[in-house]
Parts: sequence; structure tokens; C-alpha cells
Amino acid sequence: MSDDHNKAVTYSTYLKVDELLSLQQPLSDGPEHDELLFITIHQVYELWFAQMLHELAALQPALEAGDTHRSLALLGRVRTIMKTCVAQIDVLETMTPLQFQSFRSRLSSASGFQSAQFRELEAVLGRRDHAGEKAKEGTGMKMAEHLVPGSPARLKVEAAMSRRSVWDSALAYCSVRGHQMPEDVLSRDVSLGWEPREDVQAVLVTLHTTDPESALVCEALVDLDEGLGEWRYRHVKMVERTLGKKIGTGGSSGVGYLISTLFNPFFPDLWAMRSAI
Repeated sequence: MSDDHNKAVTYSTYLKVDELLSLQQPLSDGPEHDELLFITIHQVYELWFAQMLHELAALQPALEAGDTHRSLALLGRVRTIMKTCVAQIDVLETMTPLQFQSFRSRLSSASGFQSAQFRELEAVLGRRDHAGEKAKEGTGMKMAEHLVPGSPARLKVEAAMSRRSVWDSALAYCSVRGHQMPEDVLSRDVSLGWEPREDVQAVLVTLHTTDPESALVCEALVDLDEGLGEWRYRHVKMVERTLGKKIGTGGSSGVGYLISTLFNPFFPDLWAMRSAI
């Protein structure tokens, strides 16, 4: 029996606590007291993004199989994680603009726009604008614009844009549940962005009035979309509170770009159909 097998698993070894706590490394002189908070918050965000990607990877086959209960459980978990992400902004806002400025120069070209996992999350949910193409009006920038061409991170985002999104899986769910989606919707090129369709919205209205279980899944998708919108809004106000109208870290347009993302839901048909109920 190997020595590794004989070693007892402890809280610290299972969670890799020593390695984890070695990853918060401020760059400022001293270092500045508040840089540790900034690093910790953003590292935790990356962990939550990874968890949401993990949950959505399980959600899509559940939707496509018409598994209502599994889909609701996974959507509920992702929505709860989103609430936690929103709540983290309260902690970050305990840092004043002057405290942020004390170490901001150390960030150099680093920017939240470079979060490959968040870009992948957007792609999984349905955002589509490829590097080299004109960005979709209102998004302000392309999905993988800040990621190194050919890098593993960029390849993940591009792969997510080439396969079915959560919305495509949701359309498949409706079809499996017996709601007749237009054939071209189910066979569409999933690498292209989705445009709202009145015929799809008509199917969704019928679904809501005749199939309460499927309606619950649709409403859970709306919950997720709303949660992402809430996170974007709180993020905008936090950045505005910290930076005002300055150019964002890494040379981004800052608040201006973030505001442009506020009213671009991932599942627009689920919002538009409400006018027809």
C-alpha cells in the first residue's frame, strides 16, 4: 500500500488550504491594507464563476432531456450563487475611492474585462460575438477581445460560442415537453446570436397557460437572467462609486461600457412574452 494512500485526509489537505492562502499576493508597497480585500473578492468571484459553469454544464443535458426537477434544482443553485456574488459587492464597497487609489496603479493593464470565465459564462448563456467581427450593438466589445489568441482561455470561450447555449437547451426542453417550436429554431446555427421571435413567444405563452411545470422552468430562467442583471447593476454602481467617470482599469471605457450591458437579457423572449399574456 502506497504512502499516499496511508496519509489521512484532513480539512487542510482536502481543501488545499495552505496553497489557497498563498495565492493572495499584494503588489503594493507596505502592502496597502485594502489590496488584500480587492484580491480576495476577485479570486472568490472566479471560484463562483467556475462553480456556475459546472452547474450550467449539468443543466443543459437536463433541459434537453426534459428533466424538470433536475433543471429546477440546478437553476435554483445558480440563482443562489448569483445572490452571493451580488452580496460580495457590499463587502467591496467598504473600500473607499482613496483606498482603491492607493494601489490601483499596481494593477497596470489588469482588468475585470479579462476574466475568461465570465466571458465563458456569457457564451454558455447565449452571448455571441466573435473576435474579428463587429461587436453586437450595445455590448461595446467582443467576447474574447482581451484574451490571447490561441490561449486555452480564449479557446474555451470560442468553444462555448460554437455549441448550444442554455437558451438553445431551454428551447429544446420546451420541444421535448410537447410544445411545438418552429423547426428552424431547433436546427439553427447555434454559433449565431439569438434574435427574439414572436412565433417563439407565442409558444411560450401557450406553455405558461397549459403546462405549469414547464412554466416553472421558464420562470427559473427568468430568475437567473434577473440575477445577472442585478449583479451587473450593482457592479456598475460600485465602479461608479469608486472611479466616477474615469477610464477603467486596463484602459477600458469603465462605467460607460458597463452601463451598455445592463439591458441586454440573455433570454429576451421570456421577457417579451409577458406583454401577450
